[in-house]
Amino acid sequence: MTLDLDSLVAIDVHVHVHADLHGHRALDDELGAAAAKYFKGDPYDPTVHDIAADYRDQRMAAVIFTVDAEAATGHMALSNEEIADAAAQHPDVLIPFGSVDPARGQAGVLAARRLVTEHGVRGFKFHPSLQGFEPNDRRAYPLYEELQSLGVPALFHTGQTGIGSGLPGGRGIKLRYSDPMLLDDVAADFPGLTIIMAHPSVPWQDAAIAIAQHKANVYIDLSGWSPKYFPPQLVRAANTMLKSKVLFGSDYPLLRPERWLTDFTTLDIRDEVKPLIMKQNAITALGLR
Repeated sequence: MTLDLDSLVAIDVHVHVHADLHGHRALDDELGAAAAKYFKGDPYDPTVHDIAADYRDQRMAAVIFTVDAEAATGHMALSNEEIADAAAQHPDVLIPFGSVDPARGQAGVLAARRLVTEHGVRGFKFHPSLQGFEPNDRRAYPLYEELQSLGVPALFHTGQTGIGSGLPGGRGIKLRYSDPMLLDDVAADFPGLTIIMAHPSVPWQDAAIAIAQHKANVYIDLSGWSPKYFPPQLVRAANTMLKSKVLFGSDYPLLRPERWLTDFTTLDIRDEVKPLIMKQNAITALGLR
C-alpha cells in the first residue's frame, strides 16, 4: 500500500518523532519539559508506530523526522535509519525525512545519500538554533549540494523556538541562527533545492514572506503556532500572493493536528485556498505526484 493522495484529507508536513522503540527520547528531560510548557501541553513521546495510528485515524499523511543535534547538545540523536525503516511499514500515511547535522562534514554528506538511496528518506530537517549553525555557513554547502543533487527538499526551523524557552540563557540556544533571511542566501545559491521554512517566523515574519514570494524554490509551513495567533500579514499572504506556497503543518506531538484544524476554521481563508494549504501545495513541494 502507498499514499492514496486523492483519499487523504490533508498532509501534515511537520511531525516530530519523540521516542524510539527502545524508549530513548529525542530531547533530554529539561528541554522536553520546557517545550511542553511553552506549548501548554503534556509531554508525549510517540513512536513511529504511534504516529502512524494517529494519522491513519484522521485520514492524513505525515512527514516525520527527528533532529540530529548531538554535537551541540550532547544528547544522543534518534536513529534516522530506524525511523525510515519503521515508516516503511506504514507507507499509506508516513513520509520519512532524515536529519543530518552539518557539523558532520563529509560524513554527513555520505550519510544523507545513504538515507535516500538505501532507506527511502524523502527530505531532510534542520534546526539551526538547536544544531548551533548559521544556515548560510559555507561549511554546510556540500550537504545542500548533495540534497539538491538527490532532488529532496530541506525543511528548516525558523523564528522563535519552544525548545529551551524559559530556561536560563535558553539553555544556550541562539534564536538568531533561525532568522529566515539566512536562508535567502541558501535559496539563491541552490535554486534547484526546495526549501521549506517552518513556522510563522516570528519575529521575522515579513522577511519570510518576502523570501517565499521572491524565490520560486521556497515554501512556508504553518506549524508550531495555533492559527488563531498567526501574524495578520501571514494570513493575508496565504490568501493571496503565497496561496501556492504555504503548507499545513502542526508540530505534533507538541501541537496536535486536531487543535490546529479547529483554530484554522476561525481564519478568514478563501474556500479555494484551503485545499491548497491542506494538501495540494505539499504534493508539489514534496514531489509526491
